[in-house]
Amino acid sequence: MAKQATQKIRAQAVPVLVPKWRFYVTAVVLLGLVAALASHLIRLQILPGEERGFEFLQSQGAARTLRSEPVLGYRGAITDRNGEPLAVSTPLLSIEVNPKILYQHPETWADLATASDYSYSELKSKLERYKDKLYMSLRPRLPPDEAQKILDLKIPGVYSQQEFLRFYPSAEISAHLVGFTDFDDHGLEGLELAYDNHLSGESGWRHVEKDLKQQVIREVGLIKPASAGKELQLSIDLRLQYFAYKELKAAVIENNARSGSAIVLDSKTGEVLALVNQPSFNPNDRSEVESDEIRNRALVDPFEPGSTMKPFSIMAAMEKGVVNINSVIDTNPGYLHVGGKTFLDPVNYGIMDLTKIITKSSQVGTTKIALKTGPQPIRDMYYRVGLGQSPGTGFPGETLGQLPQYDRWPKVTIANYGFGYGFTASVLQLAQAYNVIANDGIKKPVSLLKVQEEPVGERVISEKIARDMKAMLATVTKKGGTGSRAELENYLTAGKSGTAHLIGKNGYDDDRYRALFAGFAPLDDPRVVVITVISEPKSGKYFGGEVAAPVFGKITEAALRILDVPPSKSAQLHARSENRSDKGGFSS
Repeated sequence: MAKQATQKIRAQAVPVLVPKWRFYVTAVVLLGLVAALASHLIRLQILPGEERGFEFLQSQGAARTLRSEPVLGYRGAITDRNGEPLAVSTPLLSIEVNPKILYQHPETWADLATASDYSYSELKSKLERYKDKLYMSLRPRLPPDEAQKILDLKIPGVYSQQEFLRFYPSAEISAHLVGFTDFDDHGLEGLELAYDNHLSGESGWRHVEKDLKQQVIREVGLIKPASAGKELQLSIDLRLQYFAYKELKAAVIENNARSGSAIVLDSKTGEVLALVNQPSFNPNDRSEVESDEIRNRALVDPFEPGSTMKPFSIMAAMEKGVVNINSVIDTNPGYLHVGGKTFLDPVNYGIMDLTKIITKSSQVGTTKIALKTGPQPIRDMYYRVGLGQSPGTGFPGETLGQLPQYDRWPKVTIANYGFGYGFTASVLQLAQAYNVIANDGIKKPVSLLKVQEEPVGERVISEKIARDMKAMLATVTKKGGTGSRAELENYLTAGKSGTAHLIGKNGYDDDRYRALFAGFAPLDDPRVVVITVISEPKSGKYFGGEVAAPVFGKITEAALRILDVPPSKSAQLHARSENRSDKGGFSS
């Protein structure tokens, strides 16, 4: 029994053999599946002619693509001190096309040409040139409502791109100061360039799905939000800026001058309340602008300031003890020979006190004082009031001027230094220097941006000497002074005229001049410093007292009224001023 059971178990353990034909069938089936899969992949990704080959898949993928798209940051606005806009960014839409797609739909060209203000032949010709390209600009920077009329046609290959256009509401009135941006909204000139990082917004990114027409199907999400640029508030008052521009332009035209500049400085804070130049330009339309018109002459052009520097060389002499306010100088016979050059006054003034030397702008008197003082005290005075160094406004190309230092000082060089030749300064540097006198010897920093509080400043001249000079300068604008046309009806003024020869190919030209007037008002408590410069007047008048002083007067009076400064003159003073003679010695 046991033997039979053992035999049965051994019989069951014998393996059953699988027929060979079944193995081969299974192997063939598996290989066939692999081949079928490979064949399908080849059709999909390699063979372009297949109904659903790679071109089909690419087109479908392109039609339903998740894309990263920039979100432009808004550039910050520039305003005047009162918040009036000087530069703003306006959102626009640029219409762009994919020529390869659009070229496949010629039936849409007529409608597109009409909507985009092209003739049919113009659009067709342009598409012919770009038919192998993926991008073509159709209508750049359109207002959104105009762009939407084109987009509403839903033409394949036509899409839009958001951009910003910088607009300058005050146009040429503040163009030299504000500057302008390039096509990509980056600062190119002026304060737009100087504060580009401050003004520029930071672009963000978003995920979107677009169809074949490049239209957004769905916004998937924001990757990084855009951030707007910061606002920039300038120190200028647009009301005064406009008035100064108008008066300067009128003076340049009236005197048939080549150019002109004017600056109004807040004496208390050092802020530039107005800065204008002629010729100017419209930053909103620069298609015909010349480079000479773009230059901010008041800040970047160095020039010899002429007789407007006589007060400073005389203050240097007062500091050294060479003269005081009661000193007298013998200017007989009305001329002086120095180093082979003759300096002369328009008439022989004879014995003159210090005040009269300033009042009449005596060349002989100033030269004698400068020669007694020596060059170093004079140069040191010029440097302390701001010449030969940057005003520090940060304006691109701002000039430092030139204030040479010599190992040997020929007498003629000392004389030239004494009355404003042999060195250069900008209009703004001259304004800062006169503000030292207006502030009784305290130098304050100048600013093109609005300041929050009055700066303390630095004393660079003694209070007594500055006040003595202030009193002397007050006589210049009175009857008999070289700047009597700078006298105002309701305010006492002080200042100095200047008439500088311009340098030509062979030295100083006898018939080319720069007329200047530098001063401040009101006399008892100065609120504004005003500098006016008229270059190369050709109307027959060229003295600073004739050409630049009247512009100073008009701009100064407007500034004081705008700033609500109460009048400082009585009706009796006004009546007497009406009877003054406008004739007199314009030696400078």
